[in-house]
Amino acid sequence: MSNLKYFGTDGIRGKVGELPITPDFFLKLGWAAGKVLTRQVSKKIIVGKDTRISGYMLESALEAGLSAAGLSAAFTGPMPTPAIAYLTRTFRAEAGIVISASHNFYNDNGIKFFSSKGTKLPSYVEESIELEMKKPITCVESSQLGRASRIDDASGRYIEFCKGTFPSNLNLNGLKIVVDCANGSTYHIAPNVLSELGAEVVPIAVNPNGVNINKECGTSHVYMFQRVLSEKADLGLSYDGDGDRITMIDHLGNKVDGDQILYVIAREGLLQGNLHGGVVGTLMSNMGLEIALKKLGVPFERAQVGDRHVIEKMKEKGWRLGAENSGHVIILDKTTTCDGIVASLQVLTAMIRNQMSLHDLCGGINMLPQILMNINLPVNTNPLENHAVKKIFKEIEKELSGNGRILIRKSGTEPLIRVMVEGRDKKQIDELANLLMSHIQLSSSI
Repeated sequence: MSNLKYFGTDGIRGKVGELPITPDFFLKLGWAAGKVLTRQVSKKIIVGKDTRISGYMLESALEAGLSAAGLSAAFTGPMPTPAIAYLTRTFRAEAGIVISASHNFYNDNGIKFFSSKGTKLPSYVEESIELEMKKPITCVESSQLGRASRIDDASGRYIEFCKGTFPSNLNLNGLKIVVDCANGSTYHIAPNVLSELGAEVVPIAVNPNGVNINKECGTSHVYMFQRVLSEKADLGLSYDGDGDRITMIDHLGNKVDGDQILYVIAREGLLQGNLHGGVVGTLMSNMGLEIALKKLGVPFERAQVGDRHVIEKMKEKGWRLGAENSGHVIILDKTTTCDGIVASLQVLTAMIRNQMSLHDLCGGINMLPQILMNINLPVNTNPLENHAVKKIFKEIEKELSGNGRILIRKSGTEPLIRVMVEGRDKKQIDELANLLMSHIQLSSSI
């Protein structure tokens, strides 16, 4: 990954109108990707997007580049990222492309690629695409140009796929669920999946207008505990803008994050005899998850932050289940990538089978106090290399030894420094987190 100029931990992302999120860049990117990927038989690419207004502009530029390279683009319109992974496999396409900036606001956008198997592209393929971008654009002979088409039944196909991951002998009758779709790409998918399985659905943030995606809604802004309480709902489900993350709210208004969701699904897998090994989390996963899984006798491994790294570790271990605390949940015997809807259906399965509330299912995991902070990072600065920051980091690490953890890293998707301090004493970690943050901010201003 260190050799990559444009690709980050989750594709390419940035502000619309600034490199690399410009029409001319996407034209060149489409051509370069086409040159690299057009080595199979179908010569077809599945292209989806979320609901942000810039998606129209960027997909047009991308299509022109793909066509020049001889690849045909089949467009789905707004669709969740995991839906594109699924459709890429079912259509036997060369690759899948999603134009999305996930949980970011509308003025950002980005692009993600999936292989023909519905998995994230290996880094060596991304490197090949970047190398191709250094060359001038050429155009195949006119009769070999790619064509554009639309997949009209894309949403119906994916709805049926999601429903197929829920046990056929169960239903959601009697459950009232508040569903927050972030005005993103699940707006016409998640409510239908849940209602067709029998739930009473209260949909919110399902009216995208191009500029309201993730605005005061979705996984990054879980305010809907009030709505869950006022509706007297059994639970709330909150998806991000492209539908690959899930956060939940129990009937008492408590937030349930990716670590707790992972615990619930792992516990149910253990009870059903289909866990198939252990569970993969990340360096950010709460110590409470590790402790709770140990009590169940479930092996636990940590990967680097990023769903790509979680999946790599899962495949290395031969395990089927992994997640990030942000809500990226991967269930490899159900699908090939993070899928918020599929993950929520597995939790609902556990609720129905055990006749337990979400709150009670989470009773076996005690989350340790954890402070998460995002610090804006000035351009061309790296406070992680600052001597004073390194020194205070070591001092805090020593103070927490045996009773907590500290993690500091640069974001792979935004110009931020992400800080996590975790421990048994809430007051202590608050003080230590603020101390570290002040040192980072001071070093960035020098």
